[in-house]
Parts: sequence; structure tokens; C-alpha cells
Amino acid sequence: MLHTLKPFEMEAGGFCFENSRRNTMLESSFSELGYKAPNARKTGTTIAGIVYKDGVILGADTRATDDMVVADKNCMKIHYIAPKIYCCGAGVAADAEITTQIMSSNVELHTLNTGRPPLVAMVTRQLKQMLFRYQGQVGSSLIVGGVDVTGAHLYSVYPHGSYDKLPFLTMGSGSAAAVSVFEDRFKPNMELDEAKQLVRDAITAGIFCDLGSGSNVDLCIITQAGVEYLRAYDKPTTKGKREGQYRYKRGTTAVLTKTVTPLTLDVVDESVQTMETE
Repeated sequence: MLHTLKPFEMEAGGFCFENSRRNTMLESSFSELGYKAPNARKTGTTIAGIVYKDGVILGADTRATDDMVVADKNCMKIHYIAPKIYCCGAGVAADAEITTQIMSSNVELHTLNTGRPPLVAMVTRQLKQMLFRYQGQVGSSLIVGGVDVTGAHLYSVYPHGSYDKLPFLTMGSGSAAAVSVFEDRFKPNMELDEAKQLVRDAITAGIFCDLGSGSNVDLCIITQAGVEYLRAYDKPTTKGKREGQYRYKRGTTAVLTKTVTPLTLDVVDESVQTMETE
């Protein structure tokens, strides 16, 4: 009851810099011991997926960045796991690539051992257990989508091992723009053409609103009948045609002053010397 007798204190608004001095002292102590504080890692990706009437549609952009440099304009961010299960990767490109390759190998071994086709829930469980084991050191955010004997499923797996199962999902630095499109236009049991257009518009929103996302839009349509992987389904950021001319004729800008300074060159005498080789 004593804490209720304390006078009410209003919290100060604005930013709080109480930890700035602490962080400075920690960094100085690190440097004295020969260590360096880790830097924040900026990545750029927009991945998304929805469950529609007949299956699952996954989408991703194709830009890979290295800090402020575009390392690859047309990389693949939708990775193969099983014949009807695919995975979109965001975060560190190398981590997502190797994680999905390891999982694809494990799923193939599991299928050969059990003699049954893999389930999307089984793949998600193995992925989240693997990422949880590394405690976030593997920087890959994944969207797992597929169709199995129990129907169409869509999961998101975070780098620390947590996961969600929802009818539509977005991840990556452009996810805020993409999810706004989903929340505005998504509805259950969508037709194929409408669902493809929705995923395309969501990825395009991430491309235009996030500097780390860009280039093309890839789609992967997964149904009971099979998988259709659409590389470069749309190119929303194609280079425009230059309309104006930027070369000007001589004399367009008036010359205000003109000064001629003659240069004096010293005469240089050259001498040739022959050498006997015998």
C-alpha cells in the first residue's frame, strides 16, 4: 500500500537519452579491451503471401543490397523446400539461402524415411526449432507456404524462432507498405486473378515505399495440381525514356569576361647518347 501514497508524477514526453552516457562508457570499455560494439545491420526486402480459393500465392521483390549498394537486381527470394512447399526469405540473403537449402535436404530425408509427403506444419516446426537453436544469430525471416493433404497453409517464422499462421502475411523492411494493401483489399476465397493482382500490388507498394526493395516482382502459385513459378511477373520500376535534350549549342550562355594569358615555354635541348654493347 505504500506505493499508492506516492504523489502522481507526470511522465515527460519526447525522446529519452538516459542510456546515451551508459552506451558511451560501454563502447569505451570495449575499445580498451580490444573489442568493438556490433553495428546495426540494414537489410531490404519485401515478401508476402496469401491463402486464396485454390491454394497459396507467394510474392517477393528481386533486389539484393549491400549497405547502400545494389548487389543484385534480379535475385531469387522464393526458395524451394518440397514439391508443393516453398519459402520466401528476408533478412541476410546468405542466411536465408543456406537455411532453406538445409531444410529442403532435411525434408527430403524425412520423406524418404517415412514414405509420406511432407506437411507444411512439419516444415515450419523444423524451421522454427532450427532458428531458435541459434538464438537470432541466423538473420533470416521466412514465410512458408504450401499445399498438403490437409489443405493450404501459410506461416511466418521469425529469426528468434517465433511463428504465426495467418491468411495473409508480409515480412521485410517493406512489409508495412505491403500489409496496408492486404488489410484494405484482402477477402477470403479470392479467385486466382484477383489474388495474383493483390500480391503484385502489395509487393509493388513495398518496392516504391522502401529503398532496400526494388526491381521486379516474383510470384509463386501453389495448388494441389502443382506449382507455377512466375519469374519477373511484373517490372514496376522499368527505366523511363529520356524525353529532353541536355546538350546546348555554343553561345547559349553569354560570356561576361574573357582573359587570354600567354604561356611561355622553355626550350628543352635533347641529347642522344649511344652505348656500345660489345
